[in-house]
Parts: sequence; structure tokens; C-alpha cells
Amino acid sequence: MKQDPVQKIIQVAIKRGASDLHIKAGDVFRARIDGKLVPLTKQRLTPDQTRAIALMLIPHEEDRRRIDHFKDYACSWGMPGVGRFRVNLLRQRSSFMIVMRVIPFAVPSLESLGVPEVLATLVERPHGFIAISGASGSGRSSTMAAMIHHLNSTVEKHIVSIENPIEFLHRDLKSSITQRDVGIDTGSVYAGLQSAVRQDPDVIVIGELRDGDTAETAIKAAEMGHLVIGVFSTPNVPSTLSRLLAMFPSEDRDMARTRLADVLLGVSAQQLVPRKTGDGRIAVFEVLVATDAVRDWLRTHGTLLELQDLMTADDEESGMCTFDSEIARLVDEEIITAQTAEALSAQQQASPKKASRRAKSSSRKSS
Repeated sequence: MKQDPVQKIIQVAIKRGASDLHIKAGDVFRARIDGKLVPLTKQRLTPDQTRAIALMLIPHEEDRRRIDHFKDYACSWGMPGVGRFRVNLLRQRSSFMIVMRVIPFAVPSLESLGVPEVLATLVERPHGFIAISGASGSGRSSTMAAMIHHLNSTVEKHIVSIENPIEFLHRDLKSSITQRDVGIDTGSVYAGLQSAVRQDPDVIVIGELRDGDTAETAIKAAEMGHLVIGVFSTPNVPSTLSRLLAMFPSEDRDMARTRLADVLLGVSAQQLVPRKTGDGRIAVFEVLVATDAVRDWLRTHGTLLELQDLMTADDEESGMCTFDSEIARLVDEEIITAQTAEALSAQQQASPKKASRRAKSSSRKSS
């Protein structure tokens, strides 16, 4: 049977290592490869062509009949032997645009992602709270999946994940895994989390933690003796802790800091950077481990600058690492170029924690 031309383009994109595909009326097919959005075809798509592709991707007949009433629509789609995709349909200039995120069939391991060993140690703890963070496209969903896979391969537990949408499909190995898709299996992340604590879980994974009610329930679940893993759309460790605490009402924030200090195991942040060889990208990690000093920092309302100093001073003993130290290591090991490191360092210098450090340094010089 002759292959559909659209599916052939998608297959080529996957072979080239695409992470996302962009399909828009008036433009060519594009794919994000090694972080760059590159063209795949020369011929521009018409509005009718993008509508036809959208119809092909919508899984339910009832939704296909309502396609012209959609302004935003999300679903999953699979191509046998090629891959699964998270699909977002939207309207722009009165015609359809489609963005497809590639979801690999194989669940990655912590080792294949280059995740610091200390994270494997933390996720093996019987209870507590772990935060996984990173900007969109940083690979945080892959890290979350790898942590689930690590537990699934090594221990006998009940793992409940609440995801929007489900990306990696986990097959029960040593553990029993319950994956709940928001909007299909449960009404919301908060509703799914409330139910999860009554489902005899050992581990609860929250695909994205965004609001105060969910944060309160997540901390409470950790206090009850569960291991809770929450995912955040924040770029680094300090901003993740700031975001989490800001979810609580101001009058409850002092107590939230104390409660978090009691259950926190660690915080991980990551970003993807190009390899020196030009062949793909590698994840750079920043990891905070909840040592006694870090817990005291939380309880005593320490500053973000003090937190950065704690991470730098205690890195070898506890397994903590900062973006700066990991960038330097990758340059020394000739995995990334010095130019890439300089660009990343410039981004770090522009962040609030670095700006605070420069301001403090300038103040000392002028005094």
C-alpha cells in the first residue's frame, strides 16, 4: 500500500531526530531538530490541506464532525512503527495550525539521560517530596518518566501518575503503575491528586504542579508517608522553590516553609544544550539535596543568594550540583564547546540569583 505523503514526511522527521513538528497553512512543514526549527518541504500548505491533516489526527469521530467549531484542541495520535505524538490544534488567521510533540515508544533510563546519580538515590526514598523542573522543551517529562521507570524496574510499589496528557506509556514490571490522563480519566490535576491519596499509593507523580490547592495536597501526601514527585515549569532550583512557596496564601507561607523543610528530599532543574559533535543535545542539571543546612535555610527564611552558596559549598559531599559546575565539567570533558558554555553562563548571569550576587559584590567594593 502506498504511504500517505504526510505520514512519509512525519517518518522522515522522526528519523532526523525531530522533537516537534509544525504544520501551518501558508507555510512549509517544519520540524524542531537539535533545538532549531528547520523546513522539511518546499511547497507551502493550503488551508484545505492543513484542515485535512487535522482531521487525520483527531481520533474521535464526534470530534471530527465538530472540527470547524474548534479554536483549540488537544489529543494524542500514534503512527504504527514510527511513534506517538502529543497533538495541539489551534486556529490562526482563521485557518488551522498543528503542533506535534514526539513521544518516543521506549521509556528512557536515568543513565541514558545523564541524570545525576543522587536523583536515583532520592527517588528510592520511601517518602518525601521531590521537585523536577525545567522550561518547556528542557526534557523534564523524560526525566519524570525515567524516575518512574527506575522504580518500576527495581521495587514493588504502587505508582500513581496524574498527567496532562499522558506521554510515555509504562508497562507494569516490578511495580503496578496507574496512569491517569487529565480530562479523560480525571477532571483535573487537583481532583486526581485528591483521589490518589485514597488509592493505596506508594508513589504519586504530578505531571505539572501549578496551583495552591494542588501544592497543599502534595505536601500533605508527603507528610502522610507517600513519595511525591511534582513537576514545575521553572528554569532553575531557586525559582522552583520560590514558585512552590508562592502558591500558598501569604498568611500560610511561614508554615508552608516549615512543612516543606520537613518533607523535602530534593529539587532538580535542567536544560538541553547542543553537543560539541553537533549530534543532538545533552541535558545539563542543577540539583539541590535537602541537607540539614538546606532545611534550616527554609525554616529561617534564607535568601536565594544564601541557597546558591549552600549548593556550591556542599556539592561534593551531598551530590548537589549547580548549572555553573556542570557546564564547566562538560567543557572539560569536551562534550560541549567553550562558546556554548559562554552563552549558557551569560544566561545564568542574567538570572535574578546572579544579579543579586553582582549587586552584593558591587556594594562591597564601594564600601
